[in-house]
Amino acid sequence: MQGLSDAGGAVSQLEEYLWERCRPEEVLRFNADLLLDYRARRPVITFDEDHLVDYSPEELTLCVARDELGTPFLLLSGYEPDFRWDQFIDTVLLLVHEFEVSVTVWTHAIPMPVPHTRPISMTVSGSRDDLIEARSVWRPTTKLSASAGHVLEYRLHSLGEEVVGLALLVPHYLANTEYPEALYTSLDGIMAATGLILPTDDVREQSRQFHAQVDTQIADNQESLEMVQTLERRYDAYMEDQSVRSPLIGEDGAIPTADQLASELERFLAERQSGSGDEEAGSPGS
Repeated sequence: MQGLSDAGGAVSQLEEYLWERCRPEEVLRFNADLLLDYRARRPVITFDEDHLVDYSPEELTLCVARDELGTPFLLLSGYEPDFRWDQFIDTVLLLVHEFEVSVTVWTHAIPMPVPHTRPISMTVSGSRDDLIEARSVWRPTTKLSASAGHVLEYRLHSLGEEVVGLALLVPHYLANTEYPEALYTSLDGIMAATGLILPTDDVREQSRQFHAQVDTQIADNQESLEMVQTLERRYDAYMEDQSVRSPLIGEDGAIPTADQLASELERFLAERQSGSGDEEAGSPGS
């Protein structure tokens, strides 16, 4: 849901990606008249010379979507409700129960003093201790202004439901841009939490091009270059005591391509078959 911090356009990019790639089909639509403050978030309308067209009120929908392999999943997307949070969250909890949802994942992104030259880190919350241990780099204890997503995660966790919150830590100087790596990191986290297969080759290429442009701009500005170098030193000093690294990221911080992942899988399967044959040849009675 949109409405909370969306540094780097992580949530808006993710929503656009899922709508374009995952063929969502609407299951239900929430009543905006009950949930949305229109004066605080006025809908867009177009004035065309002498008349009004293209009235586009915000929507909050639940859809059935499918990943690359056709696996179905539910997608809740749109505005964050302004009113009736308890009623809205009770409805979502009922839907989780009725549709037998195995895990609920939500994401948002916050600006942090971290360099773009390092992989995006995240704070993982919820019920999945394995993901928290493997991927959660920053684990603060702090009070914050809650969103509907926070309250939904809290209620799900309290009920013993599987839930994962992903808070991306985006470079503060890129917070107002559409940062492709923020989208990739969201997809990577969602795949790790759900087992869904979501194509990322295009996103990785966009991220490489974006980084190249940022590097060029920073190289021409000594003040910006010194800022990034300072952030790098602080980041590296902090990470020295951290062992968290996504299994999809190499020692150099590079993300493997789909072909590289396929080759690695083929090698692994070949070694398994070879090892199985050796064990059978040397087993008692052979």
